Amino acid sequence: MDFLVNDLSIHGQFREKSAFRDALARLMTMRSVAQRFGLELHCHRALLNRNPMPHMTMQQTLGQLTNDERRAAMGWLTRHGPFWEDLRQHAENAYLECRGEIVTDSAVGEAAFRTFHSVECGLVSITPSDWDYSPAEVIWRREDEGLEDQHTHVDNWRDEVTLEEKLRIEAPKIKSWDKLRETSTRRFMHLTFSGDCFEPLQGLPFVQSTADRIVVLLGILDQLAREFDENGGRTPEGHQIYQKHFTGGYTALFSDSSDDEKSSFRNQLTFPHPNVAGESLFCPWHGKEKHLTLRLHFSWPIEFGKPVYVVYVGPKITRR
Repeated sequence: MDFLVNDLSIHGQFREKSAFRDALARLMTMRSVAQRFGLELHCHRALLNRNPMPHMTMQQTLGQLTNDERRAAMGWLTRHGPFWEDLRQHAENAYLECRGEIVTDSAVGEAAFRTFHSVECGLVSITPSDWDYSPAEVIWRREDEGLEDQHTHVDNWRDEVTLEEKLRIEAPKIKSWDKLRETSTRRFMHLTFSGDCFEPLQGLPFVQSTADRIVVLLGILDQLAREFDENGGRTPEGHQIYQKHFTGGYTALFSDSSDDEKSSFRNQLTFPHPNVAGESLFCPWHGKEKHLTLRLHFSWPIEFGKPVYVVYVGPKITRR
């Protein structure tokens, strides 16, 4: 699926730098979400000429942000892209209209034109803006060509949560343990994987449902790792995740090993530190997969600003 940044959603609507910074952060987060699924947000090189604030171009407004914020955005918008105009499909004289506005030469027009030609394509918009709705209905006016008008609807994504939900549903199936490793290390950005944590899976028969289950477990762990507020406390959503999946003992998806297991299997539950040579991590906390009786061991507790290390994915270690 193609995703195009909606340039028309930048139209001088911001009056304060902080509001623009928040909107830009949401856009950059949506880009990161797409990248975790092997996709990209395609922008237009002329996006820097749009005016997020009155009388200030995107480039001028970015100049008022921090060095890190500016570098990340400028690298994308000026060097890395990808840029949708390099593969532009609609002609300059195509009459494309949305809510009475001509959208030719915009990402809206391009996304609609690709959709007309059976290419799945969506928009990603800055918010707040005049484009805070979905889908966007686009009409291709063809009267001058002696043809009937064509209508299409283009999905318009405005936040990372709904975008990620969409991509999770449509993500291609994982077909091997190597693909599981590749997908997991790319998708779950709030987890730090040790280099050999998936090696215990090698030699086991690949089972699709088991791979899917591990992805679910990693997704829950990743979400818990990011559910902190600006004060470092767990958000209400984080508390809900913890209560639902990390309490309840045997029936919970995640649990601590028993005291007896910690004593009898202490060496086996101790793993080399992924980032610090010569140090180790004791990781009795684990997620559970029942079909092949696999376990996913990780560092605990999960705290604000500290990495969550995934150190083992494989057969149950404390099996007697």
